[in-house]
Amino acid sequence: MTLTQRFNPSRALLPLILAALAAVGMNAPVSAESFTFSGGPDGSTFQSFSEGIASRLSSSMEGVDLSSQSSAGSVENLRRVDARDADFGIVYAGDIYLGMQGKLDNDPRRYRNVRAVAYLYGAPAHLIVLEGSGITDVAQLAGKKVAVGEVGSGAAASARRFFEGVGLWDKIEPQYVGNNQGAAALGEGRLDALWVFAGFPNESVNQAANSNRIRLLQLNEAAEKGTLFHDHPYYATVIIPAGTYPGVDCDVVTIQDSALWVAGPHMDKDRVYQLMGSIYSPEGLAYLHQVHDAARTMTMASGLNGVVNKVHEGAARFWTENGLTLTQIQQ
Repeated sequence: MTLTQRFNPSRALLPLILAALAAVGMNAPVSAESFTFSGGPDGSTFQSFSEGIASRLSSSMEGVDLSSQSSAGSVENLRRVDARDADFGIVYAGDIYLGMQGKLDNDPRRYRNVRAVAYLYGAPAHLIVLEGSGITDVAQLAGKKVAVGEVGSGAAASARRFFEGVGLWDKIEPQYVGNNQGAAALGEGRLDALWVFAGFPNESVNQAANSNRIRLLQLNEAAEKGTLFHDHPYYATVIIPAGTYPGVDCDVVTIQDSALWVAGPHMDKDRVYQLMGSIYSPEGLAYLHQVHDAARTMTMASGLNGVVNKVHEGAARFWTENGLTLTQIQQ
């Protein structure tokens, strides 16, 4: 037997070292579970929420590493979560409603592997023109260039539904650019109108209002005269209050969809339940209120607003324990 075989210092001391570490609470660190949250374009409300939720959960929960991913928006998020390319995302209720039925624009696929977690905020439509343009009514946009959002975004999809509902989709010239690009192009005169579908106040609308005198068109009346509410019953009327944006000193009566936090059914129900507990704690909600004013609509009472699809099992447990009742379509 050699000297090394008779006495191996590392082998002999290892139990003593581990015992000493355990005695002072210095166990080996637990490896973190990594998750992805699909948000939206830079500067969008989607991306603000995605980054805020990811930051809150990663910092407040041991063993959780949640990263925010930018995306084109709602429809892309629906596809990512359905395909398990993302664990969480933000999707408009309308895109879920249509996606389940295979009725998304130019996409007959049925997206059924997406579960609702919570209502985040109402996403109202902003239709912005320059005050000096002379445009005061939606009907005057016939023949005009309108930025509707990026290809594959929920904004672009909602723009098409609205303009089809008022009989103008085939009469406008849709421009598929994002909010920030659209705001810049509007100010430079390269566009006639900008469609922003997001919670208010919105950064891109502020950008346009701070650079130019703008007008927000009234949309609800046009929607009521057309077929929008009949064809898409998940839309609702909402008011953007006067003073929300610089120079806009009257209430704007418009339409809104509901932005929902969603998860893939592959996500563990206990983990989803735990994550929701962190977000809906007083500290979690206070944190998100600092991230974006639209988060102030996130309450226990509003948790299932606008949900038109099945709720994730972990989220269902959370909401029922907090006094909400799931409808048949949500179960």
